[in-house]
Amino acid sequence: MEWETVIGLEVHVQLLTKSKLFSGAAAQYGAEPNTQACAVDLALPGVLPVMNRDAARMAAKFGLAIGAKINQRSVFARKNYFYPDLPKGYQISQYELPVVSQGKLRIEVDGQEKIVGVTRAHLEEDAGKSLHEDFHGLTGIDLNRAGTPLLEIVSEPDLRSAKEAVAYLKKLHSLVTYLEICDGNMQEGSFRCDANVSVRPKGQKEFGTRAEIKNVNSFRFVEKAIEFEIERQIELIEGGGKVVQETRLYDSVKNETRSMRGKEEAHDYRYFPDPDLLPLVIEAAFIEETRKTLPELPDAKAERFKQQYKLSAYDAGVLTATRAMADYYEQVVHDSGADPKIAANWIAVELSGFLNSENKEITESPVTAPMMAGLLKRLADNTVSGKIAKDVLAAMWAGEGDADAVIGKKGLKQITDTGAIEKAVDEVIAKNPKQLEQYRAGKEALFGFFVGQVMKATQGKANPAQVNELLKKKLAG
Repeated sequence: MEWETVIGLEVHVQLLTKSKLFSGAAAQYGAEPNTQACAVDLALPGVLPVMNRDAARMAAKFGLAIGAKINQRSVFARKNYFYPDLPKGYQISQYELPVVSQGKLRIEVDGQEKIVGVTRAHLEEDAGKSLHEDFHGLTGIDLNRAGTPLLEIVSEPDLRSAKEAVAYLKKLHSLVTYLEICDGNMQEGSFRCDANVSVRPKGQKEFGTRAEIKNVNSFRFVEKAIEFEIERQIELIEGGGKVVQETRLYDSVKNETRSMRGKEEAHDYRYFPDPDLLPLVIEAAFIEETRKTLPELPDAKAERFKQQYKLSAYDAGVLTATRAMADYYEQVVHDSGADPKIAANWIAVELSGFLNSENKEITESPVTAPMMAGLLKRLADNTVSGKIAKDVLAAMWAGEGDADAVIGKKGLKQITDTGAIEKAVDEVIAKNPKQLEQYRAGKEALFGFFVGQVMKATQGKANPAQVNELLKKKLAG
């Protein structure tokens, strides 16, 4: 039997507000446990929540960016459940009337475009954190995170593969960081994903029973978790079993999902409007004011890069994947005056190779945009060849200074003196009479051999174009 996968994603985006959703306590990551939890976060008797205006602005900003409806009246609800790290015994969230609804995101997988619906995005507060590792036989509770503002973004069940799910997640990650409403740090939990996965026979309209995989914190693990879950469900059904609606955890060490608990339904949480909070009313003027703060978004920027810099769709996509990468590229092109395509290759291929090898973001690159621009200037004025420029970039990455400092210190300046290159060419030809005879007899592939010998003799410093030109003349006899 052929099976079709149905995937819907719920993404928790931690908003970049200075304070929490309903209190004035700081919301920054990394503080000592329980030093950023005030009376409101601790749910002490008599305290009342006060809505954070910045969180509403960020939610509206996201809604505008995905072409969604900004609901001018939304309601906060109490989601009731009992965890040790949830002081109130309920979480303030939104249920029937969210702040954002009916948006869409465009993704691309294997050259095919697809529109994925975004059902809703609602504001809610985060819970605290239970710590098990450092307390033998006990659990520690850190309430620093309690009350931190989250925007939960819920997709339609439009995704049909793990690959599509990752493409959607990456696009969403790019968007919220472009908007500067989230830092996107998955390791710190600022961008977390729950994946709802089910399978059904191809052609069937009804959805299969879904399992929810909770809190997966990397793109790679999301892909692996979904792939495992698809396989598990198909094997289970084909073996005569039934998929149980449940919440599962992904174990990245064993590369498997395992049962955590039965999946709660909405009625299990006994949602009801929070009596301590008035409805959230967003006026039209506030929405228009927020619209004016929207930056150039990833899709629009990629299109501009294709038109303005004559880049391929692939290069434009790579260079606009993050706002920081796009800014870096534009600064390099502006400062160096380099051909935009050459600059794109050096950043998207050479520099990205170093970034990927050390799992760094462009913002962490030891080679700054002015340093990269300096290298491209030396490449353009023939101070160094392309091959030597790669060695210079490696030295810059290792912290040996800018391009001019590395070139001077290592004596890497390209030889462009025709007389010096001609002397090297003559010496190579004289040392290789057998190859010369074979070349002149028609074995033209040996031309590369002679080029290599000349470059070796000049330690790679000879101008390749001049070497080729002189060799063609000399070898022709």
